[in-house]
Amino acid sequence: MNFSPLPSVDAASVPADALVLDVREDDEWAAGHVEGALHVPMSDFVARFGEVTDAVAERGRAYVMCRVGGRSAQVTQYLVQQGFDAVNVDGGMLAWDGAGRPMVTGNGSPAFVL
Repeated sequence: MNFSPLPSVDAASVPADALVLDVREDDEWAAGHVEGALHVPMSDFVARFGEVTDAVAERGRAYVMCRVGGRSAQVTQYLVQQGFDAVNVDGGMLAWDGAGRPMVTGNGSPAFVL
């Protein structure tokens, strides 16, 4: 079998207008997330797969993110196997925050990575 390396980028390289797919759970998302990101928890991913593929078809490459990069790597691998343009964001939201990239919350409280 031929396993190609998982496509990945560092958080600082994600374009400002990119389709960010956040696969963290609801409590993690509520604490802080990338503005405009598509939130599909990994636990809901299969049920909401059509929503994800529609977004990728409309907006192009998906930058998949979780807290540190483990769950997003699994989702990225699955999307790539299905023929979609997806890349894993190395280090996830911790790296995003560490790179000084902006985060928001739904209620206006200070954003943080849970």
